[in-house]
Amino acid sequence: MSPTLDDLRRFAIARSLFPRTTLARALDRFGFVQADPIRAPARAQDLMLRHRVEGYRAGDLERDYAGLGVEEDVFVNYGFVTRAVHDLMHPRTGGPAWSPARKKRVAAVLDFVRARGEVHPRQVDSHFAHGTVTNYWGGSSNATTHLLDVMHYRGLLRVVRRDAGIRVYAAREIERPAADKTAGKTAGKTADKTADKTADKAERTSRLDALVDVVVRKYAPLPGPSLSNLVGRLRHAVPQWRRDLKPALQRARDRLAHAEAGGVMWYWPADETIDAPTPDHAGPPADAVHLLAPFDPVVWDRRRFEIFWGWAYRFEAYTPVSRRSRGYYALPLLWRDRIVGWGNIAIKDGNVQADLGYIAGRPPRDRRYAQALDSELARLRLFLGLAGQPRQDG
Repeated sequence: MSPTLDDLRRFAIARSLFPRTTLARALDRFGFVQADPIRAPARAQDLMLRHRVEGYRAGDLERDYAGLGVEEDVFVNYGFVTRAVHDLMHPRTGGPAWSPARKKRVAAVLDFVRARGEVHPRQVDSHFAHGTVTNYWGGSSNATTHLLDVMHYRGLLRVVRRDAGIRVYAAREIERPAADKTAGKTAGKTADKTADKTADKAERTSRLDALVDVVVRKYAPLPGPSLSNLVGRLRHAVPQWRRDLKPALQRARDRLAHAEAGGVMWYWPADETIDAPTPDHAGPPADAVHLLAPFDPVVWDRRRFEIFWGWAYRFEAYTPVSRRSRGYYALPLLWRDRIVGWGNIAIKDGNVQADLGYIAGRPPRDRRYAQALDSELARLRLFLGLAGQPRQDG
């Protein structure tokens, strides 16, 4: 029997808000955690992980970063990826060709980083005095920071830690794939070249399918258009394989579990069953409130959000104040399996202040809701390391 939208909604929450585990296991399960620098009241990556990691405190990911086997990198967005996901994307090629002058500068900076082991951008800028460039938004950026970003994206550098929020870099040495090495040895041999191209295509297909699986595991169940969008966003992860993304999408549609509901085709991992959740998909307690980050997997897909909950949620941090309807950093408020409103969280005098809004104009009348909300605010206070009592407004 085909699933209903109610089935899919409950499935989405149960598989995403899995029972709390260790930080390493949560990262391994996700494969990728989107990052955002805004703290309101904490960074998005911390707000997401607090629901999935036992005893998680704001900043734990940054504090434990070096020992977790993760990398800061671009996936479908910028964030933290496991080493397994990182290795699927690199070596990353296919970007704009560098001019001879840019190549020379990159080589000089790479030598500088290798000689020192770890560098703060300020050290590189002090040594090379690169000046400024125009950034993506048309403003002025430090040229050193821009160059380090480009080298990091290309896989020449890695982020080893952060110093007061600033990336500290080290050189990254990447082994060439075996197929590349073989190609050099078999130059001039037509048969071997053909075999090598076949092997390279098979390797590329395998790695792309694995990357698509990371996306689907994180955000499923996905409506068809959202699956297409996310696979398309892998162009940022593997620009060298942009032309292979369309066939990868078609393979995904063929091999993933899928069904139609609400006039939309939905996709999820082939080894998961909607009506028979495993212990890993047990989901949160039935009477629970969660204040979710704007980029939490439960709410990330705004198309799915509107289908599941019947109203539009928008991230308004970069929206002019006069045009905001829900607040600077409104956190979707999940009660049981419904997003019933939002909350803007602030810290004042050592206390958590929660300014809450409801799509129905009032909070749920079930008395268990008030108890669950108090529990969520207490967890939030503990996560933030605050001793004061939470206050609710609105």
